[in-house]
Amino acid sequence: METLKGIPVSPGVAIGKALVFHGEDIVAPHEEITETDIPKEIARFEDALTKTRAELLKIRKQLSEDIGRDHSDIFNAHLLILEDRALIEDVISRIKEDHINSEYAFSVVIQKYLYAFSQIDDEYLRERISDIKDIGRRLLKNLMGRDTETLTDLKEKVIIIAHDLSPSDTASMDKARVIAFATDIGGPTSHTAIMARSLEIPAVVGLERVSEVVANGIHIIIDGNRGLVIIEPDEETIDRYEAKEKRFAGYIHELEKLRDLEAETQDHHKVELAANIEFPDEIPSVIAHGAKGIGLYRSEYFYLNRDDLPTEEEQFTAYKRVAEEIAPHHVIVRTLDLGGDKFLSSLDVPYEMNPFLGWRAIRFCLARTDIFKTQLRAILRASHYGNIKIMYPMISTLGELEETERILNSVMKDLKKDGIPFNEELEVGAMIEIPSAAIISDILAEKVDFFSIGTNDLIQYTLAVDRVNEKIAYLYEPTHPAILKLIKLVIENAHAAGIWAGTCGEMGSDPALAVLLIGLGVDEISTSPLALPQVKKAIRSVSITQAREIAARALKFKTGKEIKEYADNCLGEIAPDLVEEL
Repeated sequence: METLKGIPVSPGVAIGKALVFHGEDIVAPHEEITETDIPKEIARFEDALTKTRAELLKIRKQLSEDIGRDHSDIFNAHLLILEDRALIEDVISRIKEDHINSEYAFSVVIQKYLYAFSQIDDEYLRERISDIKDIGRRLLKNLMGRDTETLTDLKEKVIIIAHDLSPSDTASMDKARVIAFATDIGGPTSHTAIMARSLEIPAVVGLERVSEVVANGIHIIIDGNRGLVIIEPDEETIDRYEAKEKRFAGYIHELEKLRDLEAETQDHHKVELAANIEFPDEIPSVIAHGAKGIGLYRSEYFYLNRDDLPTEEEQFTAYKRVAEEIAPHHVIVRTLDLGGDKFLSSLDVPYEMNPFLGWRAIRFCLARTDIFKTQLRAILRASHYGNIKIMYPMISTLGELEETERILNSVMKDLKKDGIPFNEELEVGAMIEIPSAAIISDILAEKVDFFSIGTNDLIQYTLAVDRVNEKIAYLYEPTHPAILKLIKLVIENAHAAGIWAGTCGEMGSDPALAVLLIGLGVDEISTSPLALPQVKKAIRSVSITQAREIAARALKFKTGKEIKEYADNCLGEIAPDLVEEL
């Protein structure tokens, strides 16, 4: 028995047989051709492009039917690669000038693309390398007349093990028989992780060597709660996890009974429990898991994986749909948060040594007011159809809020002039995710209707820890005393100004830390839909008096480790069954 530790990206437990999916790279043969062969080779290449495009369109259509159009849009990037005239002309040019076969010419060109992406010091773009590899593998197989290895028509329930799973791999797999998967590489923002959460099956990524040490047909356990893969477990471990799997399924069923109940403490102190989403098609999951609104709608996903800008009408339609489907609850749309680990390929964004500290989020929007105003118009128009609020990311100064106010008022004036209805009382908020913003939150509170504390970045910026760097992951502490003190300061300043304060980071997905947050005075917790039932259970198991005492005691500890242990112990006392299942 061997246990590997990776990154948990989708919760749950699965026990079953492993199916090792290689999806291996193909080595293209190098053949010299004559002048008379050139037209034939070009035609073969163009036929392969057509066939590959047809395959992807079919997969995209199937995925759209299975889990929604917004998730199927990840294949737009694949299709754009196939339609990239620079790539196509480069391949044809090499066929003509070097007198080489089309397989080898394409292989040379695609390797050039892969090398270019590998040199970019950016997590999001590095994860897009798998998209390019996927396209390269598919097109080469079509050129060489090989059958493409797929995960369709599986004969039994299996756990997929792979070095990586491309979007088309995950989209085409037999979802009725894939009960979990684990990969060597990948992170929380990878397509694999996004797909796992959409399908609501356990998944662990970043295991480094799981595809090397697992053989086809052996029994394994995937623990998506802790990020563990247990290889060839002994009978005792299997029995323990089978009991855990059964308990977890039963416990999730019990948590579902809380769906329509309020997120309130035992002494009737209410907390708003909302969900973070990226796509409109996630709304059914939001409702099913008991959220009372959308605390963070990440709008930048409209802009990624495409070579053009989304139109006002396209954005309006999506915002309106979400507002109507979640009504009467609120939807907080975060304005464009490009930069850092998310870039728009159609814009000439300069390379930055420190993109997380650079031209991103509200800084980008205030520089590109044309893009910003289009988005604001779409949000305002949609506000006529539901309870929409606007939230600005990465605010660091009062001047930024004053400038956003000026631009918003200008857009409102234009809409009034055009006779287009919108909610003139729409609430505007600021994300507090930079230490400077937290420290001057008393000043910023005068300009907004609410604060939403982005704990992921607040932790990263306060502790100077890159949250995707595994070498310093141990320093990323949500319970660091400095973080708790900043959160407390922001909440106190918000309440003193008569506005509310929420959180919208992963910190709120931990039930123990959720209790700590409400003890600090937070009014809303917004997190992944899958985490909401457990968080609601924790809130309903404690009194606000207890939560405040827990927070007050936690603030007296000197280290994050002490605070986390204390918070976990407190949760164990107030909700022992919840701790057991976690």
